[in-house]
Amino acid sequence: MLLVAGCSGSDSDSSGDASASAKSSGAAKPSPTVAPAKFKKLPNPCEAFSKDTVKKMLPKVKDASGERGNSTDNAAHGTCSWSSSDENGVDGTQFRWLDVGFQRYDSDLGIGSGEKRATDFYTKQVIDAKDTKDAKKLTSVKTSGTGDEATAITYDVKKEGNDFKNTTVIARTSNIVVTLNYNGAGLAGADTPKGADLLKKAQAAAKEAVTAATKANG
Repeated sequence: MLLVAGCSGSDSDSSGDASASAKSSGAAKPSPTVAPAKFKKLPNPCEAFSKDTVKKMLPKVKDASGERGNSTDNAAHGTCSWSSSDENGVDGTQFRWLDVGFQRYDSDLGIGSGEKRATDFYTKQVIDAKDTKDAKKLTSVKTSGTGDEATAITYDVKKEGNDFKNTTVIARTSNIVVTLNYNGAGLAGADTPKGADLLKKAQAAAKEAVTAATKANG
């Protein structure tokens, strides 16, 4: 249309059309957008692990179905916990505790993408785990093959005279963050569990929880 106007009209008319076109182009700026969140759902946290996994981690589990935590929005947040006390008479008791939490973030134009928000929360969870009060012999290791990123933090804590071995694994898969806590202690004279054994089981369970989050979204 500009070529036709240039041929049939005066130079001033052509210039006016060009100026109007420039103004129109400047007014039609694209609206700001944010990448949509990849995952829309969370799994039932009490079904994050197979029965075999629960049995291996908690040999004498009180309730294999777990105890689900309260949540005002099951699509955004969910938790479940299990405990086990393996009593061996004069040899004492082996105690184990396991809990898992899922946190999902939607994309928000004013805050950022779901993935960015989840990344920020993942970073905070790692920092909080490293800042555990009275933690001793704390170590932090990256855990490969578990979502987009994962970190395992191990440490010792003394509670009521008993030495507890603790492992926390935080993993992120896109806009979902999984936080897993697994600890154990030898009570009433039982041997303290090996931290390396707890770590290995916790890392495998975290991978399983991440897979559950993916499956929940088809």
